[in-house]
Amino acid sequence: MPLQFDLDTRPAILPLYFRALTARKPGRLPPGQERVLASVLLGNQAVDPVHLQIYRDVCGFGPGQHLPATYPFVLAMPLQLKLLVSEAFPFPVLGVVHVRNSITQYRPLLEREHLDIRCDLAAAVAVKRGYEFELLTSVRVNGELVWECLSTLLSRTPHGEAKVSRPSSGKKAWVAPVDEGCASAVNWQVPADIGRRYARVSGDRNPIHLSASTAKIFGFPRAIAHGMWTKARCLAALEEGAYAGTLPDRFTLGVDFIKPIFLPAEVLFQSAQSATGTGFSLSSGGRRVNLTGTLVHC
Repeated sequence: MPLQFDLDTRPAILPLYFRALTARKPGRLPPGQERVLASVLLGNQAVDPVHLQIYRDVCGFGPGQHLPATYPFVLAMPLQLKLLVSEAFPFPVLGVVHVRNSITQYRPLLEREHLDIRCDLAAAVAVKRGYEFELLTSVRVNGELVWECLSTLLSRTPHGEAKVSRPSSGKKAWVAPVDEGCASAVNWQVPADIGRRYARVSGDRNPIHLSASTAKIFGFPRAIAHGMWTKARCLAALEEGAYAGTLPDRFTLGVDFIKPIFLPAEVLFQSAQSATGTGFSLSSGGRRVNLTGTLVHC
Protein backbone atom coordinates (compact mmCIF):
# COMPACT_ATOMS: atom_id res chain seq x y z
CA MET A 1 0.00 0.00 0.00
CA PRO A 2 1.30 3.49 -0.81
CA LEU A 3 2.17 5.76 2.09
CA GLN A 4 -0.45 8.43 2.74
CA PHE A 5 0.10 11.66 4.67
CA ASP A 6 -2.84 13.92 5.53
CA LEU A 7 -1.59 17.21 6.95
CA ASP A 8 -3.28 20.13 8.70
CA THR A 9 -0.32 22.51 8.38
CA ARG A 10 2.69 22.85 6.08
CA PRO A 11 5.59 20.74 7.36
CA ALA A 12 8.57 22.62 8.78
CA ILE A 13 11.32 22.71 6.18
CA LEU A 14 14.46 22.50 8.36
CA PRO A 15 13.67 19.05 9.87
CA LEU A 16 13.03 17.78 6.35
CA TYR A 17 16.44 19.03 5.21
CA PHE A 18 18.08 17.44 8.22
CA ARG A 19 16.48 14.15 7.30
CA ALA A 20 17.55 14.59 3.68
CA LEU A 21 21.14 14.95 4.89
CA THR A 22 21.10 12.07 7.36
CA ALA A 23 18.60 9.47 6.12
CA ARG A 24 20.10 6.26 4.81
CA LYS A 25 18.56 5.11 1.55
CA PRO A 26 19.00 1.70 -0.12
CA GLY A 27 19.79 3.26 -3.51
CA ARG A 28 17.90 0.62 -5.47
CA LEU A 29 14.35 -0.06 -6.54
CA PRO A 30 12.35 -2.44 -4.37
CA PRO A 31 10.69 -5.41 -6.08
CA GLY A 32 7.05 -5.09 -7.05
CA GLN A 33 6.73 -1.31 -6.89
CA GLU A 34 3.33 0.32 -6.65
CA ARG A 35 2.56 2.79 -9.42
CA VAL A 36 2.19 5.50 -6.77
CA LEU A 37 4.66 5.13 -3.90
CA ALA A 38 3.36 7.83 -1.57
CA SER A 39 0.95 10.76 -1.40
CA VAL A 40 0.54 13.81 0.79
CA LEU A 41 -2.48 16.10 1.09
CA LEU A 42 -2.62 19.55 2.65
CA GLY A 43 -6.02 21.23 2.59
CA ASN A 44 -7.50 24.70 2.92
CA GLN A 45 -4.33 26.73 2.40
CA ALA A 46 -4.64 30.50 2.25
CA VAL A 47 -2.15 32.60 0.31
CA ASP A 48 -0.01 34.97 2.36
CA PRO A 49 -0.06 38.28 0.44
CA VAL A 50 3.32 39.34 1.83
CA HIS A 51 4.95 36.07 0.74
CA LEU A 52 3.27 36.36 -2.65
CA GLN A 53 4.61 39.88 -3.18
CA ILE A 54 8.14 38.78 -2.29
CA TYR A 55 7.81 35.95 -4.82
CA ARG A 56 6.63 38.40 -7.48
CA ASP A 57 9.60 40.67 -6.79
CA VAL A 58 12.18 37.87 -6.83
CA CYS A 59 10.87 36.31 -10.05
CA GLY A 60 10.04 39.50 -11.95
CA PHE A 61 6.24 39.32 -11.99
CA GLY A 62 4.21 42.51 -12.06
CA PRO A 63 1.18 43.20 -9.86
CA GLY A 64 -2.09 41.35 -10.44
CA GLN A 65 -5.07 39.74 -8.78
CA HIS A 66 -4.15 36.25 -9.99
CA LEU A 67 -1.39 33.98 -8.75
CA PRO A 68 1.57 33.53 -11.11
CA ALA A 69 1.20 30.06 -12.61
CA THR A 70 4.51 28.98 -11.07
CA TYR A 71 3.62 30.17 -7.55
CA PRO A 72 1.73 27.05 -6.34
CA PHE A 73 4.96 25.11 -6.87
CA VAL A 74 6.61 26.91 -3.95
CA LEU A 75 3.55 26.26 -1.77
CA ALA A 76 3.89 22.54 -2.55
CA MET A 77 7.67 22.36 -2.14
CA PRO A 78 7.63 21.17 1.53
CA LEU A 79 5.12 18.46 0.60
CA GLN A 80 7.35 17.23 -2.21
CA LEU A 81 10.36 17.15 0.10
CA LYS A 82 8.36 15.22 2.69
CA LEU A 83 7.75 12.51 0.08
CA LEU A 84 11.40 12.41 -0.97
CA VAL A 85 12.70 11.94 2.58
CA SER A 86 10.07 9.30 3.36
CA GLU A 87 10.81 5.59 3.28
CA ALA A 88 8.85 5.36 0.02
CA PHE A 89 11.67 7.07 -1.93
CA PRO A 90 14.62 4.67 -2.19
CA PHE A 91 17.39 7.08 -3.32
CA PRO A 92 19.48 9.74 -1.54
CA VAL A 93 17.82 13.13 -1.88
CA LEU A 94 21.08 15.06 -2.24
CA GLY A 95 22.22 14.97 -5.83
CA VAL A 96 18.74 14.55 -7.29
CA VAL A 97 18.44 16.68 -10.46
CA HIS A 98 15.30 18.39 -11.76
CA VAL A 99 15.30 17.62 -15.50
CA ARG A 100 11.79 18.55 -16.69
CA ASN A 101 8.79 20.42 -15.39
CA SER A 102 5.33 20.91 -16.83
CA ILE A 103 2.61 23.10 -15.32
CA THR A 104 -0.99 23.21 -16.55
CA GLN A 105 -3.20 26.05 -15.40
CA TYR A 106 -6.87 25.24 -16.01
CA ARG A 107 -8.02 28.67 -14.91
CA PRO A 108 -6.40 31.64 -13.16
CA LEU A 109 -6.13 31.27 -9.39
CA LEU A 110 -7.31 34.20 -7.30
CA GLU A 111 -5.20 35.42 -4.40
CA ARG A 112 -8.12 35.09 -1.97
CA GLU A 113 -8.91 31.45 -2.78
CA HIS A 114 -8.11 28.61 -0.40
CA LEU A 115 -6.16 25.77 -1.98
CA ASP A 116 -6.17 22.01 -1.43
CA ILE A 117 -2.73 20.74 -2.45
CA ARG A 118 -1.89 17.10 -3.17
CA CYS A 119 1.45 15.57 -4.16
CA ASP A 120 1.98 12.03 -5.46
CA LEU A 121 5.33 10.29 -5.82
CA ALA A 122 5.32 7.89 -8.77
CA ALA A 123 7.52 4.83 -9.12
CA ALA A 124 11.00 5.38 -10.54
CA VAL A 125 12.10 3.90 -13.84
CA ALA A 126 15.59 3.11 -15.15
CA VAL A 127 17.02 5.45 -17.78
CA LYS A 128 20.49 5.75 -19.30
CA ARG A 129 21.75 8.19 -16.67
CA GLY A 130 20.23 6.50 -13.62
CA TYR A 131 16.62 6.54 -12.44
CA GLU A 132 13.91 9.03 -13.28
CA PHE A 133 10.87 9.53 -11.11
CA GLU A 134 7.90 11.86 -11.19
CA LEU A 135 6.17 14.09 -8.68
CA LEU A 136 2.61 15.02 -9.61
CA THR A 137 1.21 18.02 -7.75
CA SER A 138 -2.40 19.12 -8.05
CA VAL A 139 -4.35 22.05 -6.65
CA ARG A 140 -8.12 22.07 -6.17
CA VAL A 141 -10.47 24.83 -5.08
CA ASN A 142 -13.76 23.56 -3.63
CA GLY A 143 -13.18 20.26 -5.43
CA GLU A 144 -12.38 21.87 -8.79
CA LEU A 145 -9.04 20.91 -10.36
CA VAL A 146 -7.43 24.25 -11.22
CA TRP A 147 -3.70 23.52 -11.50
CA GLU A 148 -1.35 20.57 -12.07
CA CYS A 149 2.41 20.18 -12.15
CA LEU A 150 4.51 17.23 -13.27
CA SER A 151 8.15 17.31 -12.13
CA THR A 152 10.59 14.78 -13.54
CA LEU A 153 13.68 14.25 -11.41
CA LEU A 154 16.81 12.20 -11.96
CA SER A 155 18.83 10.20 -9.47
CA ARG A 156 22.23 9.39 -10.96
CA THR A 157 22.27 5.99 -9.28
CA PRO A 158 24.02 3.29 -11.36
CA HIS A 159 21.76 0.36 -12.15
CA GLY A 160 23.73 -1.70 -14.66
CA GLU A 161 20.63 -2.58 -16.64
CA ALA A 162 21.13 -3.31 -20.31
CA LYS A 163 17.65 -2.04 -21.13
CA VAL A 164 15.98 1.10 -19.93
CA SER A 165 12.30 1.82 -19.49
CA ARG A 166 12.37 5.11 -21.36
CA PRO A 167 15.07 7.33 -22.82
CA SER A 168 16.51 9.93 -20.50
CA SER A 169 15.76 13.55 -21.35
CA GLY A 170 19.04 15.13 -22.30
CA LYS A 171 18.18 16.92 -25.53
CA LYS A 172 16.75 20.37 -25.88
CA ALA A 173 13.14 20.42 -27.00
CA TRP A 174 13.22 23.84 -28.67
CA VAL A 175 15.73 26.60 -29.22
CA ALA A 176 14.90 30.01 -30.63
CA PRO A 177 17.13 30.94 -33.56
CA VAL A 178 19.98 33.09 -32.35
CA ASP A 179 20.58 35.21 -35.42
CA GLU A 180 17.33 35.48 -37.34
CA GLY A 181 13.66 34.67 -37.30
CA CYS A 182 13.33 35.26 -33.57
CA ALA A 183 10.36 37.36 -32.50
CA SER A 184 12.02 38.50 -29.30
CA ALA A 185 15.51 38.47 -27.81
CA VAL A 186 16.57 40.23 -24.62
CA ASN A 187 19.53 40.02 -22.27
CA TRP A 188 19.11 39.75 -18.50
CA GLN A 189 21.57 40.22 -15.70
CA VAL A 190 21.13 37.47 -13.10
CA PRO A 191 22.63 38.67 -9.79
CA ALA A 192 24.88 36.57 -7.60
CA ASP A 193 22.39 36.57 -4.73
CA ILE A 194 19.35 35.34 -6.67
CA GLY A 195 19.82 31.82 -5.30
CA ARG A 196 19.66 33.07 -1.71
CA ARG A 197 16.68 35.31 -2.45
CA TYR A 198 14.73 32.52 -4.13
CA ALA A 199 15.72 30.10 -1.36
CA ARG A 200 14.16 32.38 1.23
CA VAL A 201 10.83 32.62 -0.58
CA SER A 202 10.66 29.02 -1.86
CA GLY A 203 12.20 27.09 1.03
CA ASP A 204 14.56 25.34 -1.40
CA ARG A 205 17.85 25.84 0.46
CA ASN A 206 19.94 23.35 -1.46
CA PRO A 207 23.57 24.45 -0.83
CA ILE A 208 24.38 24.46 -4.55
CA HIS A 209 22.22 27.59 -4.90
CA LEU A 210 23.39 29.61 -1.90
CA SER A 211 27.05 30.55 -2.43
CA ALA A 212 30.18 29.61 -4.33
CA SER A 213 31.72 28.05 -1.22
CA THR A 214 28.76 25.75 -0.55
CA ALA A 215 28.35 24.92 -4.24
CA LYS A 216 32.00 23.84 -4.48
CA ILE A 217 31.36 21.13 -1.88
CA PHE A 218 29.13 19.48 -4.49
CA GLY A 219 31.49 19.99 -7.41
CA PHE A 220 30.19 23.27 -8.88
CA PRO A 221 32.61 26.16 -9.48
CA ARG A 222 29.97 28.73 -8.46
CA ALA A 223 26.44 28.80 -7.11
CA ILE A 224 23.76 27.96 -9.66
CA ALA A 225 20.29 29.41 -10.14
CA HIS A 226 17.25 27.36 -9.13
CA GLY A 227 15.60 25.76 -12.12
CA MET A 228 12.14 26.83 -10.96
CA TRP A 229 13.29 30.42 -10.50
CA THR A 230 14.51 30.29 -14.09
CA LYS A 231 11.16 28.94 -15.26
CA ALA A 232 9.25 31.57 -13.29
CA ARG A 233 11.46 34.34 -14.67
CA CYS A 234 10.77 33.14 -18.22
CA LEU A 235 7.01 33.17 -17.57
CA ALA A 236 7.25 36.69 -16.15
CA ALA A 237 9.10 37.78 -19.29
CA LEU A 238 6.43 36.22 -21.52
CA GLU A 239 3.66 37.92 -19.55
CA GLU A 240 5.39 41.27 -19.93
CA GLY A 241 6.58 40.81 -23.51
CA ALA A 242 5.04 38.34 -25.94
CA TYR A 243 1.64 38.28 -24.24
CA ALA A 244 1.61 41.80 -22.75
CA GLY A 245 -1.43 41.24 -20.56
CA THR A 246 -3.12 38.73 -22.89
CA LEU A 247 -1.90 35.47 -21.31
CA PRO A 248 -4.63 32.85 -21.86
CA ASP A 249 -6.57 31.52 -18.89
CA ARG A 250 -5.72 27.90 -19.79
CA PHE A 251 -2.24 26.86 -20.84
CA THR A 252 0.54 24.35 -20.29
CA LEU A 253 4.03 25.66 -19.56
CA GLY A 254 6.69 23.00 -20.06
CA VAL A 255 10.46 23.29 -19.75
CA ASP A 256 13.54 21.12 -20.06
CA PHE A 257 16.42 22.08 -17.77
CA ILE A 258 19.52 21.59 -19.93
CA LYS A 259 22.53 23.21 -18.23
CA PRO A 260 22.91 25.13 -14.96
CA ILE A 261 23.22 28.92 -14.86
CA PHE A 262 26.33 29.84 -12.87
CA LEU A 263 25.89 32.99 -10.79
CA PRO A 264 26.24 35.83 -11.49
CA ALA A 265 25.41 35.61 -15.19
CA GLU A 266 24.28 37.45 -18.26
CA VAL A 267 21.66 35.36 -20.05
CA LEU A 268 19.85 35.66 -23.36
CA PHE A 269 16.08 35.04 -23.37
CA GLN A 270 14.57 34.30 -26.78
CA SER A 271 11.00 33.53 -27.78
CA ALA A 272 8.97 32.96 -30.91
CA GLN A 273 5.19 32.74 -31.17
CA SER A 274 2.92 30.56 -33.28
CA ALA A 275 -0.83 30.09 -33.56
CA THR A 276 -0.87 27.57 -30.72
CA GLY A 277 1.63 29.04 -28.30
CA THR A 278 5.18 30.25 -27.78
CA GLY A 279 8.56 28.56 -27.74
CA PHE A 280 11.38 30.05 -25.71
CA SER A 281 14.92 29.40 -24.58
CA LEU A 282 17.47 30.76 -22.15
CA SER A 283 21.20 30.65 -22.82
CA SER A 284 24.39 31.96 -21.24
CA GLY A 285 28.05 32.19 -22.12
CA GLY A 286 27.39 32.55 -25.82
CA ARG A 287 25.49 29.53 -27.10
CA ARG A 288 25.32 27.48 -23.89
CA VAL A 289 21.63 26.55 -23.71
CA ASN A 290 20.34 26.44 -20.14
CA LEU A 291 16.61 25.94 -20.62
CA THR A 292 14.11 25.37 -23.41
CA GLY A 293 10.36 25.51 -23.13
CA THR A 294 6.95 25.99 -24.65
CA LEU A 295 3.78 27.72 -23.54
CA VAL A 296 0.91 25.92 -25.26
CA HIS A 297 -2.65 27.25 -25.28
CA CYS A 298 -5.25 24.67 -24.25
